[in-house]
Amino acid sequence: MTIDVTDQQSELLISIEAPLAWVVINRPASRNALNLAVWRGLAQQLPGLDTHPEVRVVVLRGAGDEAFLAGADITEFPAARGDAAMAAEYERETHAALEALAGTSKPVIAMINGLCFGGGCSVALACDLRFAADHARLAIPAARLGLAYPFAHGVQSLVDLVGPAHAADMLFSARALDAEEALRIGLVNRVVPRDTLEAVTRDYALRMAQGAPLSLAAHKAAIRTARHATSASTAQVEARIARCFDSADYQEGVAAFLAKRPPRFTGR
Repeated sequence: MTIDVTDQQSELLISIEAPLAWVVINRPASRNALNLAVWRGLAQQLPGLDTHPEVRVVVLRGAGDEAFLAGADITEFPAARGDAAMAAEYERETHAALEALAGTSKPVIAMINGLCFGGGCSVALACDLRFAADHARLAIPAARLGLAYPFAHGVQSLVDLVGPAHAADMLFSARALDAEEALRIGLVNRVVPRDTLEAVTRDYALRMAQGAPLSLAAHKAAIRTARHATSASTAQVEARIARCFDSADYQEGVAAFLAKRPPRFTGR
């Protein structure tokens, strides 16, 4: 999908290309830095994609090929994040967006097409998979701004993904990792040449979308719960797993396997 942003003024673009949904942060002049309008837009729009009957997989990217998301828009900080009380309200806004992203039942791929700094890393961490172009650079420069990275959907997610040693390296040094180092420590799943990133991401997402929707949702919930399981959250995942066995898609999957034909899943 080629995205022409010249005639599209919205800072958050959503395109349905069934079975995929593309979510584009459209602020190329500021390297797709995240302002409050974008954070709020994500929180408002993502639930609709979660319930959209034709969407099986969501891909999130930045406009252009210079930056995925170059962090939070620091030009807003004096007015929106000037002290602890204002920062707490700002964090509520960002948390709502990240929770909407992580909480959607559909798989989400972060297509990291360039710089991924600060808040951009939080967005990438809230996604299920991260595919990066070979020119991508990832960093959490909070220490250079005199602030601390948020815990939920920030430090905790980073430690879960790369471990405490690599998390400490990123947070204490504030240095930028190139794509290959990010791949080595597990921060991203795959690195490909920048001119093939969109095609590779699309192909992977389309193949993923061929899976049974209830199975994908159950696996996503199980992966998220496995990180911090409680008896209540485990019970919810077990219910999702049981639902798969009672579904029409399960019957279809077995029938298709025995007939040696592609399955036709409906999400029921």
